[in-house]
Amino acid sequence: MFKDKVLMITGGTGSFGNAVLDKFLDSEIKEIRIFSRDEKKQEDMRINYKNDKLNFIVGDIRDFDSINNAMRGVDYLFHAAALKQVPSCEFYPLQAVKTNILGAENVLEAAARNKVKKTIVLSTDKAVYPINTMGMSKAMMEKLAISKSRDPRVQENDGVICATRYGNVMASRGSIIPLFIKQIKEGKELTVTNTRMTRFMMSLKDSVDLVMFAFQNANPGDIFVQKSPAATILTLAEALKSLFKAENKITIIGARHGEKMYETLCGKEEMSKSEDLEHYYRVPADMRDLNYTKYVQEDGPRLQDEEYNSDNTQQLNVEELKELLLTIDYVREELSLQDTNNI
Repeated sequence: MFKDKVLMITGGTGSFGNAVLDKFLDSEIKEIRIFSRDEKKQEDMRINYKNDKLNFIVGDIRDFDSINNAMRGVDYLFHAAALKQVPSCEFYPLQAVKTNILGAENVLEAAARNKVKKTIVLSTDKAVYPINTMGMSKAMMEKLAISKSRDPRVQENDGVICATRYGNVMASRGSIIPLFIKQIKEGKELTVTNTRMTRFMMSLKDSVDLVMFAFQNANPGDIFVQKSPAATILTLAEALKSLFKAENKITIIGARHGEKMYETLCGKEEMSKSEDLEHYYRVPADMRDLNYTKYVQEDGPRLQDEEYNSDNTQQLNVEELKELLLTIDYVREELSLQDTNNI
């Protein structure tokens, strides 16, 4: 399905973009456009991959003209550009609005104008029952995607716009695993926010698999969630200490601005209408228009008693989490570097 097609990734210099390249560069895809505002990371990727299929475009999703021009001739779009750090968004909420909401609208409008066939926007568990700016802005991005999927220009083109929601992507840029490993190697205390705080554990490969599943199975406006295990932050710290044979002290520092005790991937309202697809949940959009009186139906599905969150999913213990961590390239590389330094 990707033969001779053009794929564009906004925010493509991030962890997700690199994971997508590892999967697609050997395929029959014609071109992959990496759109981002970080020219240094683009240059690093250009040198690292040395692949003629890659087309690097410097631009900002806040600037409609730059994203609209870059999207000409694009068949498929993965929208990953965002402000993702919860505390930073709490201190600078308007910046989150400009990137995660207004920037997303620019991307979606450009996709509609350029007749992109499939658009997948990357969201987060923090968009469900949001209590922080990052989650609220991502929830609005989801609403924009669903709204744009109703756009006559998109429907006339048989276009599909959908969303995927992620939990904690393990070892992604700026996440807690690289921080803990850095603290371990520098002999510093491991700073745990709360011993009972739980987070979903998902690999970068899982994140790409989720997008590909959505790409192949989405109807307009769908939201896809991958079923994932979870662990407490304390369990994660202890698992990394064990892997690195470290004796670092663990210090409890308390929750940061805007953090939840656990994260939710599907709310009760969504679970009541979701479709269980074995490894995934599909949450369909309500595609009715505002003329509700013309629709006749029986009472809707009963509200589910439980949401799907990081507290009621499978909980990993230290040994199970160590096994999962060893599947992560970044963790294996850091362990290898430690072994080399100890020789």
